[in-house]
Amino acid sequence: MTRPLAALLALALTLAALPAHAEAVRLTYSNFFPPTHIQSQLAEQWCAEVEKRTGGAVRVDYFPGGTLTKAPEIYDGVTEGLCDIGMSAPGYTRGRFPVLSAVDLPLGYANGPAATAVANAVFEKFRPAEFDAVEVMYFHAHGPGLLHTVKKPVATLEDLKGLKLRATGNSAKVVQALGATPVAMSMPDAYQAMQKGVVDGGLHPVETNKGWKMGEVVRFMTQSRAVAYTTAFYVVMNKARWAAIPPEAQAAIRELNVEWAARHGQAWDASDAEGMEFFLSKGGQVTALGDGEAERWRAACAPILDEYVREAEAAGLDGKAILEFIQATLRQAQGD
Repeated sequence: MTRPLAALLALALTLAALPAHAEAVRLTYSNFFPPTHIQSQLAEQWCAEVEKRTGGAVRVDYFPGGTLTKAPEIYDGVTEGLCDIGMSAPGYTRGRFPVLSAVDLPLGYANGPAATAVANAVFEKFRPAEFDAVEVMYFHAHGPGLLHTVKKPVATLEDLKGLKLRATGNSAKVVQALGATPVAMSMPDAYQAMQKGVVDGGLHPVETNKGWKMGEVVRFMTQSRAVAYTTAFYVVMNKARWAAIPPEAQAAIRELNVEWAARHGQAWDASDAEGMEFFLSKGGQVTALGDGEAERWRAACAPILDEYVREAEAAGLDGKAILEFIQATLRQAQGD
């Protein structure tokens, strides 16, 4: 064998021994938030950052605005492979997420970072079986959910009588406890429902007034901080698709998830400020609850906490431990 031929043969054997270049894992991400919403923009930035930090080993195609799967369908969409990643809220499928739903209770939330810290801490502490079918990326949660109405201000419990208010998950129980009638619907449907008079208002965070343009249809906000709830949101991935990602890329994504959860929490606060500015610019009026009235609202909602404990225990969960952990974590996160 000539020397050049031997060299070529040796090179061919060397190349054959090298591992084949792996193709990038390509994923789809479904989100119900509209593309203009900051929470959607953060999700899209997460997709870009995944590709960057995994060196192109993982690429994510992003589908906002419920174009791939609607809000209540996203969890099942992930488990069934209709989408690989999804962001939605446990509150949109009432009763399905008994541990995480406790985060949404009316516990007096003050800001998004604290609510986000609580949601992630609850998952890490209890590792609820309700998320066993997926790979959890992270959770985030909005700032205080407050009462907004279309036609009249609300300053007392008596003002709520006869009102139909959009609410989901535990916030529906808040509406009922306060004496109004809850109407379940996802946020994308709420704008037209209020505009057409199907409902008289709803419970939502202040950011929603701009993020979902709700400030165009509601005229009054009640500073009901005493019973302010939050809504936790999950970002989850199909387990099989997660398993297809190389270990080093998985590690990079886990690190990114911790950072991004905090960014979502901070963004909720920033957008609350923008939502208030937008609400006031549209002529919105803010009504504060007096101290005595705030206590009446808190007392009216107290049975919701007791009911949660009973229902959780009936489902084989330690509802008291879950609730007490959330209350303690929230106090610490808010410095209360």
